[in-house]
Amino acid sequence: MYWDVVLTQLHYLIPEESKHGTFVGKIAQDLGLDIGEINSRMLHIVSRDEKEYFQVNLQNGILFVKETIDREVQCPNTPFCIIPLQIIVDRPVQMYRVDVEIEDINDNSPVFSSSFTNLVISEGRPAGSRFRLKGAADPDLGTNSVTNYELSASDYFTLDFQKYVNQIRSLELVLKKSLDREKQSVHNLTLTAYDGGKPRLSGTTHIIVNVEDFNDNAPVFDQPFYQCSVNENAVNGTLVFKLNATDLDEGRNGEILYEFSNMALTEANKLFSLNQNTGEIKVNGVLDFETEHIYEIQLVGHCKVLVTVVDVNDNPPEMIVTSLSVPVSEDAPQGTTVAIISVHDKDSGLNGKVHCSISEPSPFKVYPAFMGDFSLTVNGPLDREMKDEYEVTITAKDEGSPSLSTSQTLKIDISDANDNAPRFIQSVDTLFIRENNPPGSHIYTASASDPDIGQNSFITYSIKEHTIDGIPISSYISINPENGKVFALVSFDHEQIAYFQCHIKATDAGLRALSSNLTLNIFIEDINDNAPTFTPLHSALTIKASRSAEPGHLITKVKAVDLDSGYNAWTFYKLKDFGGSGKSPFTIAHQTGEITLKRSFTDSDNDEYRLHVVAQDHGEPAMATEAQIVIYVVEYGEELKFDNQETKTNNFEFSDANVYLVVAICVISSIFLITLIVFSVLRWQKYRDEVNELKENYKICSNTGGSWMYSQHTQYQISSNSLRPKSDLIVFTPNNSQTPGTEEQVNPHAVLLNSAYK
Repeated sequence: MYWDVVLTQLHYLIPEESKHGTFVGKIAQDLGLDIGEINSRMLHIVSRDEKEYFQVNLQNGILFVKETIDREVQCPNTPFCIIPLQIIVDRPVQMYRVDVEIEDINDNSPVFSSSFTNLVISEGRPAGSRFRLKGAADPDLGTNSVTNYELSASDYFTLDFQKYVNQIRSLELVLKKSLDREKQSVHNLTLTAYDGGKPRLSGTTHIIVNVEDFNDNAPVFDQPFYQCSVNENAVNGTLVFKLNATDLDEGRNGEILYEFSNMALTEANKLFSLNQNTGEIKVNGVLDFETEHIYEIQLVGHCKVLVTVVDVNDNPPEMIVTSLSVPVSEDAPQGTTVAIISVHDKDSGLNGKVHCSISEPSPFKVYPAFMGDFSLTVNGPLDREMKDEYEVTITAKDEGSPSLSTSQTLKIDISDANDNAPRFIQSVDTLFIRENNPPGSHIYTASASDPDIGQNSFITYSIKEHTIDGIPISSYISINPENGKVFALVSFDHEQIAYFQCHIKATDAGLRALSSNLTLNIFIEDINDNAPTFTPLHSALTIKASRSAEPGHLITKVKAVDLDSGYNAWTFYKLKDFGGSGKSPFTIAHQTGEITLKRSFTDSDNDEYRLHVVAQDHGEPAMATEAQIVIYVVEYGEELKFDNQETKTNNFEFSDANVYLVVAICVISSIFLITLIVFSVLRWQKYRDEVNELKENYKICSNTGGSWMYSQHTQYQISSNSLRPKSDLIVFTPNNSQTPGTEEQVNPHAVLLNSAYK
């Protein structure tokens, strides 16, 4: 009782035979649990027995009787009847030990094993002779058991019994005076047994005494009481004890036969045998220390043999595993309870002391919880991606010799937690797209993997939004969120955009979504889709060259621009020969486009030459364009006159075309200057007002040092509070408007023709 109380968290006491619904205790209040949370935390009872004698009302937290309990059936032959309960709540898992003690009530009457008892007593037995009687049995305990016997009135017999620890150990019929068979051969007595309960209950038996003609010497044992022991695993035929008795009579009256008294327990008669001639007591059945460990054998002739059964380790531990948190989440913290292990060993002492352990290494461990109970808890990190199932073998082993054990394998599944972000094979990748691709074409497939399972591994793809030259990237490319396929929404032009970068994001569908990024560098590959272009594209361009020019003299220079890049934009120039067999006095530099005089002019040379200049790139296939230049060969004076007219035209063009630009620049400069002056005046006025206000409030005009310190402080505040200066760069690009009569225009996409004079 001491250990039960010490090791138990709660102890309730109820009488047996309590009806359904009988109040046991306010278990939620006694355990310190909130009544509002016992339902959500799934409070339930785990009992060692399969029967559910008790139940908890989840509305008010009261423990009540569910099934009527008979103490004599539940706990036979035990002084205390305690039903252990395990109260378990989830989220988080907590376990409590509650013992309910069943109190005995007087619900059983004393009962004799037989309603009639026959005794044969020799008339020669002297007064004071004692004859052992078999007492009544009452399964109740304490005062509810047999506490008193009464014998009907008799001149020859009286009743004697001895009490030990409030229990009657022996019951004897005492002869008050010698019998006389000739006067009365049969005596009828009534024996009544009473218990001490309220109400008081009783049971009766009839004793019939037959008076026998006397044999004046009864057999006598060496001693009236013997003690011996035998192991519970003793086989049939094992000698337990050998009796020895003597009789002073001779002849047949001196022959001794050993017999069990009919007052002996029936169970002892079944488990032991007695040789009538030798007095040897041997094992005749299966002994079990856990069922009964002391047997009292009564023999005819007032002899008692007390046989003690010695416990041996013959019962392996019994184990019941109750799973609580299966499957176990892989992110379960250390100490999470997975299962409750209830262990019971019927043996006693060291034979009944049990330890639980796990043989193979695993992230789980067994810890002792309460008396006979253990908890299987998480003892290390779990990773479902490494191992998604454990088979934990739990071994319960006692301390007996030899030790006995029992094992049970618990299969523990590990559930997935979203602890892995999607992973790309590489975080940076490069993509090359040929320009002029068809819109909607598939250009790339992003692929990420997630080792998680279920919705934690379902991946969606998206492109992080940003702009390319002010245009959203979603206008250029799109991605299928399910399979990661990237599509080009437009036909790319290398000349407009040669490179851009996009960031692809892979996100899983876990409750706490995880993601990773892929940086995709996209290069637009150039193809030869632009021919070189000259400017201006006149059908005929007139250039005058002096007839007196020397060989190598620069006539003019052409310039062609190719919008392609690299090898596709590398342009070379040549003159197209229309059957002149190379007699033209002009030549062109293939790389620079400079047209120079190959030889001096002769009198036989023409006054007019029409040159067809071809600009061709190095692409595959090569693309070319052609421009015509008309060169007039004139005398020196005519050439100068022509150049002067051209210069005047250019000056006139500048005067008319750029006057508006100059006016605009002057107006903007004036506005900026006025704004700067107004801002400076306002700041100075604010500074003066602050100084005057400080002088008036603190009257420190005479303190030169103080004024200087405030002035410095104010200047610092003005400097620190003002906005940072901004530098604005305004670039004006001249716009040269050309008159219709002008033979040369300035255009970034046109032919650049420079005369030798220029």
